[in-house]
Amino acid sequence: MTARSKVEKVDLVGVGLNATDTLIPMAHYPGRGTKVAVRPTTVLPGGQTATAVVACQQWGLHTRYVGKVGGDSAAALHAREFSRLGVEAHLLTAPDCPSQQAFILIDDSGERTVLWRRDHRLALRPEELQREWIVNARALHLDGHDTQAAAQAAAWARAAGVPVIADLDELYPGVEALLKNVDYLITSRDIPGKLASTDDLQKALTTVHRLFDCRLTAATLGIDGVLAWDGSQFHYAPAFRVDTVDTTGAGDLFHAGFIYALLQGWPLQKQLDFACAAAALNCTGIGARGGIRPIDAIEHLLASAPRYPAVVTLRHSRSGS
Repeated sequence: MTARSKVEKVDLVGVGLNATDTLIPMAHYPGRGTKVAVRPTTVLPGGQTATAVVACQQWGLHTRYVGKVGGDSAAALHAREFSRLGVEAHLLTAPDCPSQQAFILIDDSGERTVLWRRDHRLALRPEELQREWIVNARALHLDGHDTQAAAQAAAWARAAGVPVIADLDELYPGVEALLKNVDYLITSRDIPGKLASTDDLQKALTTVHRLFDCRLTAATLGIDGVLAWDGSQFHYAPAFRVDTVDTTGAGDLFHAGFIYALLQGWPLQKQLDFACAAAALNCTGIGARGGIRPIDAIEHLLASAPRYPAVVTLRHSRSGS
């Protein structure tokens, strides 16, 4: 943990998951009861929130990360990487357990399948957070896994006028207490429908927006892009076509790109387009952070790269009906 006598103001604070990823390339995903040869494996740092924070740091933002690690060599790996990149890291330690691990199978299409393990002792608790870490930031990013701690951080941020961005790919118990203080809720494809009890994504996004009084509700759709509702109308951004090597971390980089663009004060459509471009470029490298590209490379992709065909027909309505 980095000790500081005074908590400095940062652009972004992230509270949430880190992981040590063992990347296992193979020609195709194995069928049950079969054998598949694998190529040389790689061990790299990852994790939803940690990766988003690292990307924003590499793009020139001043960042802080808060999360928990075990008492093992993986913890040292994370600490070294944060230090190397200049991230202010507050790594709380559960000394008698391993850090979170992920084994990621990557087939020749670039699609990844994640097998993960996280000891319950790695749970971040609300009392382990310091309010000053949260309120001395221009934005707070959460993944919601340790929901009570995330809800506490979001409540502090809301009270201090700090916008909260949440990346949810699962509905954790008690998540409603977190969602009521989230400004920008950007989830995986199926989460809005689960929250709103409907298979209609556009209806789900408007319902969740109303239920939790968010500024924006959005769902990332893989190669189908992203769909967002801002309370007045829908916004859609198609995904970019790139030579995909590994989709690990694509969602993390989407959120990082969105946060970066949000803090630049860009219009919402450019925020979504920039996030899609950052996510696409990350898929051209190996690992959750293997394709983090400089801002000028992302801007170049925005200006020149082809996109997948649009798959969403927008309904523009003040009521969302």
